This record gives sequence, structure tokens and C-alpha cells, in this order.
Amino acid sequence: MIWLNGQPTETVSVSDRSFQYGDGGFTTILTADGKLVAWQYHLERMQSCLDALRIPHPDWLQVLNWLEMAALHAPLAGLKLHISRGEGGRGYSPTQVSAPNVTISNFAYPEHYVQLKQNGLELAVCNLALGINPLLAGHKHNNRLEQVLCKADVESQGFADGVVLDINQQVIETTMANLFWRKGDSLYTPDLSASGVAGVVRRQVLEFAEREQVKTHIGNYCLDDLIQADEVMVCNSIMGVVPVTKIAQQHFEIGTMTRRIQEMLSP
Repeated sequence: MIWLNGQPTETVSVSDRSFQYGDGGFTTILTADGKLVAWQYHLERMQSCLDALRIPHPDWLQVLNWLEMAALHAPLAGLKLHISRGEGGRGYSPTQVSAPNVTISNFAYPEHYVQLKQNGLELAVCNLALGINPLLAGHKHNNRLEQVLCKADVESQGFADGVVLDINQQVIETTMANLFWRKGDSLYTPDLSASGVAGVVRRQVLEFAEREQVKTHIGNYCLDDLIQADEVMVCNSIMGVVPVTKIAQQHFEIGTMTRRIQEMLSP
């Protein structure tokens, strides 16, 4: 089911600037028994994205009402909140555009995520590299062509996901999730100030590490740094935290840090 500005619909205008230019942002929200999980974090990430794109904010209380209306009453499910600049405008110019369009859709929880969280995930190494774009880095804007190409590449290798580097050969993320790894007593995650998407669960993991006084490093790391880890995990809002059991030819044990974070984030 899809709602456009609170009204059920089966279509969105081709003049919408998200269709024309990817001009907008989105976030994907886990729901538990019809309740939104970590809504405040999703709200803040959407506000930050719209500010970066200079798109006016919608009425957030109204948006929350629409989301709650759309949420499936299942133990676990998901919502996608998509906000575009609106319709119209000649060429790239953002002038003469209607008010922002808010599109919401719901979806069933992917059942295979349950097994992934328990048994782990094997990752390829993507053959394509992400570009450097500090203007939009960290934000989940609607132009996801790099991720589409990277996803196609790792699937062509026979994997569901894979590690993605940037053009400077720095580890950034996977095609659908953020990356963390433990080496010794320290937790590591890539810096996303020039590329990649800063996810809601990434923020929660960093907050967990701060509360638990786990020494955490955010920086620039090459693939060898990741491969030498003691344990590796990936995370996003729908699947939560998933252990990584293999990257290319390197195997990893599912570690206690991963299990602790999974327990902390259990909805």
C-alpha cells in the first residue's frame, strides 16, 4: 500500500522531482507490533538530509500520524518514508516547485533476516568504487545509483551483499548496511564524511559503545584493516545488527561484541 501526502494512491506524477532528478531523501523504519522503532533518530536524519538539500520540512507531526496509520500490525514489519522536493520546476532549477511530496509505503519483514542475525552473512568485495562527495555524504538522498550498481556487482559474484570501498581504496560500507569491526578491545567503523550513508543503527551502536566505555575509532581504513579484524558486523534499520562470517576468503567467528549489541538493539 502507498500513501501520497496521507492519501492512498497507486501512482506518483512523473513530474515529481524525485523521479526526474532523485531530488529528495528517504529513510526505512522498523516497526514492532505497529509501533515505530527509533522514530526520533529517523526524524533527525530526515531533517538533516532535507536541510542539506534545502528542501522545506513537512509538518512532522502530520507525517508521524501518516506513518502510524500505514504501519502493519505485525510483530515486525517496515515502513519507507520518502520525501521529494515536489512537482514541477524547469530543468534543475528548484524554483516554481510545488510543496514537498511525502510518500509512505509499508512492507512485511524479510523473514530471512532472522536467520542472518543468528547465523551470519558472507560478504563479497565489490569491484566498483564509490565516488567522493562531501556535499551529500552521510545523507540517504534519493539518488542511489552507486548503490544500485554496486548491488548488481556483488550479486553477479553470487553474494547478497558486499564490502564497498571508495575511489581512494578506503572501506566505506556494504551495499545496504554500515560496517563495524572489533580488533582487540576496540571497535572500528569507517569515517563517512566524504562518502557513504550514516545509518540510524550505526548511530545507536556508537552510542552503545560510548555508554559501555568501549574504545571506538572512526577513521579511514583499507580492506586489510577490515580483514584482520577479530569480529565483523553490519547493521541497518530493518535487519538490525548481523554478524559477518566471511569476507572474500577470510572467515570470522561470531563474536561476543556482536551478540551484546544485538541484544541491546532488540525491539
